[in-house]
Amino acid sequence: MNLTNRNPLFKIILWLILLIWSVAVLYPLIWTLLDALKNNKQFFLNAPWAFPKSPFLWSNFSYVWTKYHLGTYFFNSIEVTAGSTLLGLLLAASTAYVLARYAFKGSKLLFMTYIASMAIPLQLAIIPLFFLIQQLHLINTQLGLILVYAAQTLPFGIFVLIGFYKSLPKDLEEASVIDGATYFGTFFRVMLPLSQPGLVTVAITNVLSNWNEYFIGSILVNDPTHYTVPVGVAIMQAEFQYRTEWGPLFAALLIATLPTLVFYIFFQKQIASGITAGAVK
Repeated sequence: MNLTNRNPLFKIILWLILLIWSVAVLYPLIWTLLDALKNNKQFFLNAPWAFPKSPFLWSNFSYVWTKYHLGTYFFNSIEVTAGSTLLGLLLAASTAYVLARYAFKGSKLLFMTYIASMAIPLQLAIIPLFFLIQQLHLINTQLGLILVYAAQTLPFGIFVLIGFYKSLPKDLEEASVIDGATYFGTFFRVMLPLSQPGLVTVAITNVLSNWNEYFIGSILVNDPTHYTVPVGVAIMQAEFQYRTEWGPLFAALLIATLPTLVFYIFFQKQIASGITAGAVK
């Protein structure tokens, strides 16, 4: 019998804590939605946290989607986030597998180099990084952002996945080799599927990091047709100049937040199992 069944008071306290936490998480989202349905007059005549008056301005969403090109920024972010996440997972998984399974000269030094790089902010290397991307003719391109975002998530991915590969029995690899599998076949058909909890954990972290990234995107991209959502929203706010349209601005913020929220809702079980498995490993 667990503690909550033996102590009803503890169960009530636990539910209260969870209720308070849920309200603290949901209230900003609800407040953002309500403010997205207002016009400037309602903001100035009523309190910003007041309930919007009818008619609700659902047109604010279509307004920012077309007028301020948020739709273009939205699909740019999807392309960059998906590409960088997939590339980062592939590079991190393959590198972690080699470092975990094959001992070679300098392997420990290479692993420590990856781990040490987690302590160095990418902002410190932004100037040489800019010139490198410029020499590769990748300024103002989604490909340039994909490569940089994938590279910056690589150390954390290796750090998480190397523990999974070290914990897997070597008998699985030997059995696949006996069955005629190549090194690549063993990795992609046997080892990679078994590391799914770790891949999910790394994927969640990469998606959230890449979708919300602003600093690098604002420096490597200055073409409005290639802006991502965080950069586009910042530019949108700057374009308001002396008169901020609060309703459309909150609508843009809600649209920018929606993908990560939907992503979490559909993959919450995988997120929980991935984090738990990662902690055990």
